Amino acid sequence: MKSVAVFCGSSMGASPSYKEGAIELGQELAKQGITLIYGGASVGIMGTAADAVLEAGGKVIGVLPKMLQDREIAHRGLTELIVVNSMHERKTKMSELAEGFIALPGGPGTMEEFFEIFTWAQLGLHGKPCGILNINGYFDLMLQFFRHMNEQQFLQDKYASMVLADTGPAGLLDKFRAYQPPSVKTYIKEGSQT
Repeated sequence: MKSVAVFCGSSMGASPSYKEGAIELGQELAKQGITLIYGGASVGIMGTAADAVLEAGGKVIGVLPKMLQDREIAHRGLTELIVVNSMHERKTKMSELAEGFIALPGGPGTMEEFFEIFTWAQLGLHGKPCGILNINGYFDLMLQFFRHMNEQQFLQDKYASMVLADTGPAGLLDKFRAYQPPSVKTYIKEGSQT
């Protein structure tokens, strides 16, 4: 694995553990020679993760919409900064550059990015691992909700197993390397004729 996209908050959050977890992830990515692909900002745990990778000698590629660059939150010390025209272009470019996707704590934007990339995987648009770094139990309720979707038969077992989660970055990256994507989603029942 050569690159991982990280979706995360543009603020630091309520607990110092979120910043610490972002630093730990950044250091682990650099240690393993994995390029960080992220939203390109200098603020919040986004900026913290990027700084941690750079300080450990790793590479960071930021993908930032022009509207956010104009607000002067672009990280100035990245290996590469790619400026795009829209949030949609940002997600597309990040998905092209990354070989896997990790969600760190964040708000609605982080959740939207993770759920979209997870849905793309479910539909077979990519076969890359999608993971959650569950720092300080931040994602406990979301992981519980994935189980609820599965129990209520809105998420098949094989797709529920696509949600990779760990409390530490090294463990999560190990799960990424072992990941095998399930077969592509279909609405045709096995054994039925069309």
